[in-house]
Amino acid sequence: MKKYLSFFHLRFAMGLQYRTAALAGIITQFAWGGIQIMMFHAFYRTDAAAFPMSLSATASYVWLQQAFLAFFAVWMIENDIFDAIVNGNIAYELCRPVSIYSMWFARSIATRLANAILRCFPVLIVAAFIPQSYGIDAPASPVHFLLFVLSLLLGLAVTVTFCLLIYVLTFFTISPQGLRIMFTSCVEFFSGAVIPLPFFPDKMRSFMELLPFASMQNAALRIYSASMCADEIRRAILLQVFWLVVITAAGKLLCRFAEKRIIVQGG
Repeated sequence: MKKYLSFFHLRFAMGLQYRTAALAGIITQFAWGGIQIMMFHAFYRTDAAAFPMSLSATASYVWLQQAFLAFFAVWMIENDIFDAIVNGNIAYELCRPVSIYSMWFARSIATRLANAILRCFPVLIVAAFIPQSYGIDAPASPVHFLLFVLSLLLGLAVTVTFCLLIYVLTFFTISPQGLRIMFTSCVEFFSGAVIPLPFFPDKMRSFMELLPFASMQNAALRIYSASMCADEIRRAILLQVFWLVVITAAGKLLCRFAEKRIIVQGG
């Protein structure tokens, strides 16, 4: 465990050094969040009652999405891991007395936490002072906030394990580009990153909520905005735990299989 904590500490400290990149990201997220909220506001002006979430709940959803983008953005995957697999440098990692899967998990969690810490507080603080219906509201209750934090951490874990699954699948391909494009597109659409899941037709939404993508950001952001009832919250959190276990098990099994079959050419 100590060796994986060391990987975590190193990557976390490294991630905190990129303050200029974090500042650029904060500005981008403010701009993108504002555009999204203005777009939603234009639709709500026609008939607010036709939407499954109130405008204030939707605004909170958007600002939380921007604040914790580093937690849930699957496209923020580490290129050096892909490069190591493609060019054969993964051989050095295989020589270490560690589990590659666990090492990748520790460094990925650390990188995303560091990025989120640098970016989330400015976004949340400023959004809290934006006028109502455009800014972020306080959580519906302390219980909602605690469940939001729990779901947020579970969503982070699901996202990281899903990214690790992409890394492992790269062992079986010539280039990772196809996997990255396919999985990133699926996650962006089915996780609620583009449009919140409640805005989809009921049958389609019910299906999408069962997929692992919905266990990334959809659950946590909707719990905070109180757009879920108690039964829906319980079901969403249980699904997060289920997919975390399933994706982790699948990733570890594939990783062991790949390690036994991998051939590194050159020298």
